[in-house]
Amino acid sequence: MLFRFFSYLFGVLFCCAAFLLGILFFFLIYPTIDVASLQNDIQSRPSIVLDDEGNELTRFQIERCDPVQFSAIPEHVIHAFLAAEDRSFFHHAGISFRGIIRSLFVNLYQAKRAQGASTITQQLVRLLYFDASKTFVRKIKEQVVAILLERQLSKHQIMELYLNHVYFGCGIYGIGAAAKRFWGKTVEQVTIDQAAVLAAIMKSPQNYCPLLFPLSCQQRRNIVLNSMMQCKFITFEEYKDAMQKQLAIVDHSIMIAPHAKEWIRYFVEKEFGRDKLYRGGLVIQTTLNSAMQKDAIEEFKKQIVHLREKMMPEIDGALICTEVKSGEIKALIGGYDFSISQFDRAHCAFRQFGSIFKPIVYAAAVENGVQFFETEIDEPFEMVQENSVWKPDNFSNTFDGQMTLAYALSHSNNIVTIKTLLKIGVQKVVDVAQRFNFSARIVPYPSLALGCVDGTLKEAVGMFNVFANNGIYVEPHLIRWIKDGMGTKIWKMKIEQRRVFNSRVSDQVAKILSLSFDRLQKRFPQLLECAAIGKTGTHDKCRSCWHIGSTPTYTTGVYIGCDDNRSLGRNIFGAKTAFPLWLNVQQKLPIVKKQFAIDPSLREITVHERTGKPCAKDDANAITIFIDQGRF
Repeated sequence: MLFRFFSYLFGVLFCCAAFLLGILFFFLIYPTIDVASLQNDIQSRPSIVLDDEGNELTRFQIERCDPVQFSAIPEHVIHAFLAAEDRSFFHHAGISFRGIIRSLFVNLYQAKRAQGASTITQQLVRLLYFDASKTFVRKIKEQVVAILLERQLSKHQIMELYLNHVYFGCGIYGIGAAAKRFWGKTVEQVTIDQAAVLAAIMKSPQNYCPLLFPLSCQQRRNIVLNSMMQCKFITFEEYKDAMQKQLAIVDHSIMIAPHAKEWIRYFVEKEFGRDKLYRGGLVIQTTLNSAMQKDAIEEFKKQIVHLREKMMPEIDGALICTEVKSGEIKALIGGYDFSISQFDRAHCAFRQFGSIFKPIVYAAAVENGVQFFETEIDEPFEMVQENSVWKPDNFSNTFDGQMTLAYALSHSNNIVTIKTLLKIGVQKVVDVAQRFNFSARIVPYPSLALGCVDGTLKEAVGMFNVFANNGIYVEPHLIRWIKDGMGTKIWKMKIEQRRVFNSRVSDQVAKILSLSFDRLQKRFPQLLECAAIGKTGTHDKCRSCWHIGSTPTYTTGVYIGCDDNRSLGRNIFGAKTAFPLWLNVQQKLPIVKKQFAIDPSLREITVHERTGKPCAKDDANAITIFIDQGRF
């Protein structure tokens, strides 16, 4: 720590000397700056986002308005920016020595660059001449040019240039464009609370833009309002009145999939930069289907409203629908209301898989020679784990005695699944699960049989899709390709396809999942007019509900839960919450009446669901499974 302190102190002293020399050099060599060029606007072309049929979904573009004259900007707007960014703006000569000294003390104390001291003039210089790199050399140049700029322009001119060039997030440049986009009004009409919103964004446009992060923006706005009151720019009564106001953002976005749009924005900006995204005229070809997305949103909102009225108002969820063979995402919903919460529950909510992981356990068992007609006893079970006794139970709190593994998977039995995992060895299940490259670490404990592994809905859909795709994993993806403004393809999705199971293994598991789906659908009056496989899942404390299901054409996954991962209540199942939504959405998808492809080496047999012995198809306890003819 002491070494870091003196290293930083030496760097500060060196830069102070360089700063003084720099001032002398710039004053002698570059006595003036071409101010006239500052008002020139940069030509830009919007980036267009297309659906899978080539129709425009939305666009990313620079939003600018004609420059606003300083005389047209209300005093409380100026005061908001002064309070938030530079209280001594009208009293310094481009740089704030008080701010520099304060930041030096803070940075020396912490032995790192923890605080800056940029004035509004310096921020304008950075916007027009430099990048945002945090280097001493760039800082020295910025300070010197700020001093030169102050010699040639009045404070009013600097403030006017600053407000007309500053970035407000989401491709919005200039205070005129921001006021129009956020509230549909001119700068002259902006109120005190709205002025504080505009100033609040300056701290970090990518984190405080109210179109994307209204809650964070409102919290930051409140800090700015408090600063305005401390500076005596507003009275206490005005402060109280402004604090009670909502953001009331008017979003004119035409995007029907806002969470998908935000994911696309993040990806393209990270891959090619913000300038390319908002100015480069990119064409972004997505996999989304507008009609399927609209249908999915309609059904999703109906179900969430129903669950909130019946259970609790905090319930939310997510939905992803992919094409089985290609992995293309046709519909994506990351939550109920993007204007309230931008959290993408489809990509970012890590929740325990629960019973939707059980097909992986049984696939590992079949891969290691286990057959679905084999039997195990469902009975009270316990084992010692790290000086404690583990006593798992079934969700029903009952035990059903002898049963086939086919019956156990189709009825989501816990005890038999645990015994099956222990029979082949926990590590073999871990090895199989690792083929899917889950983000979370997979712990080799027996509880893995019950789905004690975290993952996202996107990962769950990719995992389950394997059983509809004859053992081949396809990465779910949202973008096909991206072209630049000249029409040249600069990025293309490299579709990841790899075999994770032999088709003989995956098709045997898929057969049992079709029985599971048939059982589930008998509870609902509406029927699906095509072949389907499916599996529900529920966290052991009813924190998360899942249903993942496939037809030969589409795999759709539904997650239902709360953002704070609280329990949804007692006796809450995926069959009651997630499956009805899945079924309603599935019925609106384009139906292709075809069967799943079956490996020709498999043979269908009928056995007793309890004993595993051959029986007639019309037996009340008959169950149909596949066996590998090469093994018998």
